[in-house]
Amino acid sequence: MRRMNFKQLWVPAAGLLILFGSYRAYGWAGVALAGGAIVMFLLLNFNRALAVLRRASNRPIGSVASAVMLNVKMRKGQTLMHVIALTRALGELRSPKDEQPELYRWTDNGGSYVDAEFFNGKLRTWTLTRPEVPADASADVAAHPASVSTAAPAEEQRSS
Repeated sequence: MRRMNFKQLWVPAAGLLILFGSYRAYGWAGVALAGGAIVMFLLLNFNRALAVLRRASNRPIGSVASAVMLNVKMRKGQTLMHVIALTRALGELRSPKDEQPELYRWTDNGGSYVDAEFFNGKLRTWTLTRPEVPADASADVAAHPASVSTAAPAEEQRSS
């Protein structure tokens, strides 16, 4: 059985309060103006959600350009829609459907991935996992240091 989340009731309650207040102050004209503003608010949010999902539909499920950059941009309490907007891809569902908490994974081309846990649509925890570098690859870099990129740190690049 699903519990009632009272935090979700404040938006409809605020809408009803605005409608009631506008009726008391301006009559039916105030209700029409407030109702129009509420409908515009709902349409803007619906349009944003559709735009995020439209962008996400163009990429494979669970893919991300850089798992490391996604890890840096994630914050506790972000909504699933916000994370989908960051990744521009739907996450790969790793938990049973319609069961809390929901676990999603986004993987980049290098094999790194971010596992995110959402509870009631809000980001609770996430972990970045990077593939282990084989010993052969680290020996290769030591033998050929010229092939390693020596880019300046981002702070130095900005100042010049």
